[in-house]
Amino acid sequence: MRALLTRLYGTRGWTAIGVCIVLLCVAMPLANLVATPGSAFHVSDYFVTLAGKIMCYAMVAVALDLVWGYAGILSLGHGLFFALGGYAMGMYLMRSIGTDGHYQTELPDFMVFLDWKQLPWQWWNTDQFWWAMILVVAVPGLLAYAFGYFAFRSRIKGVYFSIITQALTYAAMLLFFRNETGFGGNNGFTDFKRIVGFAIARPETRMSLSILTGLALIATLLIARTIVTSRFGRVLTAIRDAESRVMFCGYDTSRYKLFVWTLSATLCGIAGALYVPQVGIINPSEMSPANSIEIAIWVAVGGRGTLIGAVLGAGLVNGAKSVFTVLMPEYWLYVLGLLFIVVTLYLPNGIVGWITEKIGWRGGDSRMASKVGIAGVRPQQTPPVAGETAR
Repeated sequence: MRALLTRLYGTRGWTAIGVCIVLLCVAMPLANLVATPGSAFHVSDYFVTLAGKIMCYAMVAVALDLVWGYAGILSLGHGLFFALGGYAMGMYLMRSIGTDGHYQTELPDFMVFLDWKQLPWQWWNTDQFWWAMILVVAVPGLLAYAFGYFAFRSRIKGVYFSIITQALTYAAMLLFFRNETGFGGNNGFTDFKRIVGFAIARPETRMSLSILTGLALIATLLIARTIVTSRFGRVLTAIRDAESRVMFCGYDTSRYKLFVWTLSATLCGIAGALYVPQVGIINPSEMSPANSIEIAIWVAVGGRGTLIGAVLGAGLVNGAKSVFTVLMPEYWLYVLGLLFIVVTLYLPNGIVGWITEKIGWRGGDSRMASKVGIAGVRPQQTPPVAGETAR
């Protein structure tokens, strides 16, 4: 056990995790629930919700970094898995409203409005929290497994794989926009009242959800770190750098990629389930291909192949988005595009990679960032000519 902990992070890494847990579980609840609104130490309910939302995004970024940074699989469809987890949670939250809705019936309000007489088959047992949690994990995981099985067996890779994942999420978005699918159409699910018996609007509930999200983010980091520092992770990086050579050595690379791809989708589903009760809405726009591209930007900005860079990128980009969409909403997309151009041209290894190269910090996963750029291509050395010394 001690060897595993040492392999994952050094003393500074575990200290940083401990500090984050204390801030999350002790300092933030005290600042929000105990400190008075006029106090300098008070943390508003808005900040608690914003922090929870950004931590959900950070979980998705880590999940993408696991497949893109370490396996070389660029997905432009991770927003789909995130949204599916959110819809699974949203179905439970809609059923939890009960007769407190506008029409005061057991059916969700949008079904009454559309003159539905009974719940469709996919809503079976969704009033049970345990069943909703199974759907949160199973639906994104099974879809990713089925898609990945055929894609990886067919040796689809590179830009072709990225385009297909983008097409998949776009097709799903169009499907969920239709009212007859039973998922609320373009309005989706909203107006949630309670979760496992607790009123969602209460500050204590929102704080609990934020704490749970933070702990889930730390768990996601530890799971991903365990994988990438293991023998399995070394095979993944070898597949990323030279898949044909790995296959020549006798490894079935499709199995490795399928496992990490399915795991990544499952983590996105969990993030989506934590996201929905905190923001109070889920609709097909979460499946937009633009959202999946933005997830890739988070990872690229922070530094792919680093894990911690994905968290940093998600926090910085979404923090900036929260500011710009309030002050100058019409300029946010221009800022986001400019940010990606600057990172591509001047910070190809992301922020963590820049810190590693310029400041000389060597911590945790940052070693990977100095080796892999955004394009995922390692520089090739020219073999020495006979009689010359290799440089």
